[in-house]
Amino acid sequence: MERVHLISLGCPKNLVDSELMLGALTRAGYAIAPEPSEAEVVVVNTCAFIESAKQESIDTILAAAELKQRAPGRRLVVAGCLAQRYGEELREQLPEVDIFVGTGNFLDLPDLLRRTETLENRSLPYPGAAHLLPGLDAPRILNGPAFSAYLKVSEGCNHRCAFCIIPSIRGRHESRPLADLVAEARSLAANGVREINLIAQDLTAWGRDLNPPSSLAALLRGLAAIDGLRWIRLLYCYPNLVSDELLDTIAELDPVVKYIDMPLQHADDQVLRAMRRERSGAALHRLLDRVRRRIPGLALRTSFIVGFPGETREAFNNLIDFVRTECFDRVGVFTYSREEGTAAYDLPGQVSQRIKRARRAELMEVQAEISMRKNRTLVGREVEVLVEGPAPDSAAGPIGRLATQAPEIDGMVFLSGAAKPGEFVTARIDRAMTYDVSATIIQGI
Repeated sequence: MERVHLISLGCPKNLVDSELMLGALTRAGYAIAPEPSEAEVVVVNTCAFIESAKQESIDTILAAAELKQRAPGRRLVVAGCLAQRYGEELREQLPEVDIFVGTGNFLDLPDLLRRTETLENRSLPYPGAAHLLPGLDAPRILNGPAFSAYLKVSEGCNHRCAFCIIPSIRGRHESRPLADLVAEARSLAANGVREINLIAQDLTAWGRDLNPPSSLAALLRGLAAIDGLRWIRLLYCYPNLVSDELLDTIAELDPVVKYIDMPLQHADDQVLRAMRRERSGAALHRLLDRVRRRIPGLALRTSFIVGFPGETREAFNNLIDFVRTECFDRVGVFTYSREEGTAAYDLPGQVSQRIKRARRAELMEVQAEISMRKNRTLVGREVEVLVEGPAPDSAAGPIGRLATQAPEIDGMVFLSGAAKPGEFVTARIDRAMTYDVSATIIQGI
């Protein structure tokens, strides 16, 4: 029995693909190795969204190639977005890679590993944009905590944002059937998953392409009826598809946490138009007002890109003013990455890396003040916390998350008291930090 070790890079959507690959490999008879040095097959599932992600992917591939050199017979597989986007070039530049699989054929990996292939005939993903929607017969091995999982509801994206390469890699939007999603979520819950995070390239477009059409609100109602699911969270909601029906459903259903991740990317009118984001700053203010009115106590997360071509100091100041006015609960800030194949690649007014970095730091400083102010209002409150496990410092107590803290991207709760991973506890918040809080466990739930 050969052993396989998989390294998953990039976003949670990529992680789900990695979990499906592990499921396909274990069904085919492979064992999972905890370390790459213990495996006969090393798989690197790559990201190619922005330059830093591509560089991380290349560095990880080269590190795995060094391992391969020290162990004759070990095979190296490169999967995911980087392979889909640059398959031909990678085959020429990385002869040490045995197999390439892309975003549309990664479940073929067990069959490809069974073949004896010459370097000249190494597998390549088929060219162009590609994705697959696995059926319920595709096994999945969770690669994270047993109590929390991502549920990918669709693939691809129909938007043509000027900075984004994803539609050229993964293709047009396609929804998974509602019955399949409810069945998968029910299976996850039966195996101990208490928190599900819904993900997609464009979450709010889910269901519109089905026959008959459906909606994200209908999916939430189906998921909320599943016994054992305590938290259901929405990530990657495209702003122009956020309907009143969806907002009212979030407000009504107890298992759906009052949290929305809605990447807005910018707030200056000219930059938004150049980005092809379809909304003005004024329209975004109106949208956010509507969202907050319909969901009392909502936590809003968003992300912005600074240094987009043509972003003047005045445009950046408009973004700063927007963030100060809206007081988001969570904000991620990224510097613009100039990606070949996107509409923004040849735009005039490219901004220097120095200015990009300075603007990111300035905007993050503004958000840090807002985050600290919001966290201070939590001190003294009793809250529900999902316990994740021991803190990195073994001398400290466990760590956990509030319903308004998504895994990996938001802050955490440092807990005093004893609790097991996957438990929900009531805790009283004692101290606020910029992005995190500390709390004392009062009782289990």
